[in-house]
Amino acid sequence: MPMLDAYIPAGALSPAAEEQLLADLTDLLITHEGADPSNPQVRSIAWLFVHRPEAVFVAGARASTPRYRFIASVPEGQYDPERREAMVSSITEAVLDAEAGAYERDPARVWVFTPEIPDGTWGALGRVVTLADIATFATGDAERGRRYAEERLAGRRAAALA
Repeated sequence: MPMLDAYIPAGALSPAAEEQLLADLTDLLITHEGADPSNPQVRSIAWLFVHRPEAVFVAGARASTPRYRFIASVPEGQYDPERREAMVSSITEAVLDAEAGAYERDPARVWVFTPEIPDGTWGALGRVVTLADIATFATGDAERGRRYAEERLAGRRAAALA
């Protein structure tokens, strides 16, 4: 159940480029969470929220070129260092590609945050859902979903103790 908050200044991209970027970001979000972007169940719970900042200020002055901010939230256990790095890198590249040379290619204008939502604190369907619930929905198999969640969370907790 990945969620992406995309802060894209109005007019920073052409409408067609922005639409393609949002489609690409959906696939990237799903892929780097570790799921199959062609799975319709998974796609149905991958949501992107587009925010339109009226202005972005850098060092107290209005930025002269667009600045982008993305918050790619996933349930606890879905990121590992490789997935997190891939998410940041691929979102940055997708945004710079979408600009299609309209601005100097500068990755410093794209900020990506990758928080994990602690298991048992993600709310959907009017209740709290766990990673096991989400994995079960995505796979259609309760036992497989439970095992997947146990493995991912055990790995996360072991890494935290190391």
